[in-house]
Order: sequence, then C-alpha cells, then structure tokens
Amino acid sequence: MEENKTYRVLGVMSGTSLDGVDLALIEFKTRPWKYDLLKTATLRYPENWIKTLSNIHKKEIKKIVEIDTSYTLFLGKLIDYFINYNKIDNIDFVCSHGHTAIHRPYEGMTYQLGNLSTINKYYNLKTICDFRKQDVDNGGQGAPLVPIGDKILFPKYSACLNFGGFANISRQLNGKTIAYDICSTNLIFNYLAKKKSMSYDKNGILAKSGNIIAELFNRLNNIYFYNLPHPKSLGVEWNEKNIYPLINKSLINNSIEDVMRTYLEHAVLKISQSLKNDDTVLVTGGGAHNKFLVSSLKSKTQAKIIIPSKELIDYKEALIFGLLGLLRVLNINNCLSSVTGSKNDHCSGNIFEVNSNK
Repeated sequence: MEENKTYRVLGVMSGTSLDGVDLALIEFKTRPWKYDLLKTATLRYPENWIKTLSNIHKKEIKKIVEIDTSYTLFLGKLIDYFINYNKIDNIDFVCSHGHTAIHRPYEGMTYQLGNLSTINKYYNLKTICDFRKQDVDNGGQGAPLVPIGDKILFPKYSACLNFGGFANISRQLNGKTIAYDICSTNLIFNYLAKKKSMSYDKNGILAKSGNIIAELFNRLNNIYFYNLPHPKSLGVEWNEKNIYPLINKSLINNSIEDVMRTYLEHAVLKISQSLKNDDTVLVTGGGAHNKFLVSSLKSKTQAKIIIPSKELIDYKEALIFGLLGLLRVLNINNCLSSVTGSKNDHCSGNIFEVNSNK
C-alpha cells in the first residue's frame, strides 16, 4: 500500500434500532492510518419502512428478496440525496452495510438488505457492500465486523464498547483481536419505551424511576447465551425467542418502569463482566447518550469509561464501514477469524463499479 495516500469515502450504516440511515463522509489517510469526519447526517426512516423493517425477520425469504429490491433503490436515493444536498463532488467510493434482515449464523444464514447491484443507480459511484455473507459462508459468525476498525483507528483504547441495538465489545487478547455481542440493549429499551408511547427512554428516565424485579433479573442472567465462549453474535430473532417472552410475562404483574430498570441492571451486569478493572473503554452507539445507563455501568466497574464527541458516538459504525470498504478496495483483510470464528482472515465485500450507461 502506498504511504500517505488519501481517500474520500462515504460510509453508510443502518442499525437494528431503526433510528435511521447514518451517513458519514470521511477522509482517510493511510500509513499511519488517520481519519477525519467531514460531513455526517442521520436520515430518518419514514413510518412505512420502520414497520416493514421491524418485522422483516419474520418473513419468508422470497418476500425478503422482494422487499430488498425496493429497499436497495430507497437506500440509493438517500445516498444520492446526501451527496446532492451537501454538494459533494469528490467521493472515491461509497461503502454501505445495508440493513440486517436475517442473522442466524448457527444456521449458516445472514441477509442484509440494500446490497444489490442497483444501489448506485442514482448516484453512480463505485460502491462496496455486503460484507457479512462471505464470512458466514467461510464458517464465521459474520459479526461483529467493526473490531478491525477499532484495531486500526482506536488503538489507544484497551476495549471498544458499542451500545447499539445490541451491546458488543472488542479488545486485543494475546496479540489477537477478539470481539463478541454481549447482550441486547437499545432494542429492548425501545421496545419497552414504546409501550409508554415514547420512541426511546431519554437519559434512562423510565428505568431510573423503576425498581428491580428479582425473579426477572435472575431469569435474564441465567440465559444460556451468556455462558457460551466467543466468537458469538446475536440477532433480533434471538430477542424474540429469549428476551421478549420473559419481559412480556413480567409485564403482566409489573410496571414498565420496573421491567425497564430490571433489564438495564441485567445489561449493565453482563457488560461489566466483559470489562477488566484496568481497561480504558471507548463507548459509542446510541446508548452512550443514556446518562443513567452510563452512570450505572460506571458504578459497576473500575474500568475507565470514555464518552467521546457526539459525532463519534453516533457515526463510529458508519466510519468503520467506510474503512471496511477501503480495505476491500486495497485488498487488505477486513474480517478477522479471531473475531468471527471464520476459517481464516479474509477480505470481504462486493464491489459494484460505475455504470457508464446510467
């Protein structure tokens, strides 16, 4: 790789929390690796797409493929809007995660919407996408993929913790990068908040006002997943089977606030058990804005918890998927077997070139 080469990349990410599509225009410099977030935005999903995406994991694969055709064009239009609105005319390529419809790696299946060749129909730029499938085909979990970015861009932290729909962590261990999903976080908090006609529990106000339900707390802590070794990852299907039944049963005789507080304490416990006392932890993702969640975590660990700028909290995943695409273009491995459990490190992602006929 040439030293001091500069690339301008648009990273695109849609997470399981359905907050919207995150877009980040990034300037990368190589050797040494540096980045600069030049322009960012979150484009909210309209209600029809929120409804469709929130239930997509329950649909048959034929229907998912049909929806994918529409979603890919929809995503392409959002990318085109971002580029035109910000009058950006010098992008080397677009790197998009898409939106996870199915993630069942133990069955050898993962499917991300928005990775069809039509994605660049409107903006007509080279696009790199569909990063997970190759890893699952290679015997891996297909997740998490962000740790390679943590290793390259944030080496001064001993651990990186993401509070997204799921909480996941990455760190270096014996010279290798390891990472795994810890538990569900924002997906559950949002699920409960909506029962109070709130889109989310701002600063953890609902949870803070509740009390711990001992029986629910114990049942959550004893879920088998927490005893599995890494690599391991979670999907919304796992919530449907393991978390929602416990929560819904508890809601029959308990308040939403008490259930919310109990789940938060459960999540904090499991996350704290993944930290070391001497860790310096970079915390990003939507949950990093939840003051009660963060303060609760700080009270349960001696690790140093670092909350960065709002921009990095909100756009770190878009930033790193931009990096994953750049690594793919440079033919540098962007999936680590020590993280996903795949047969070997590999370089993943489909590349769709510019179509001169568009």
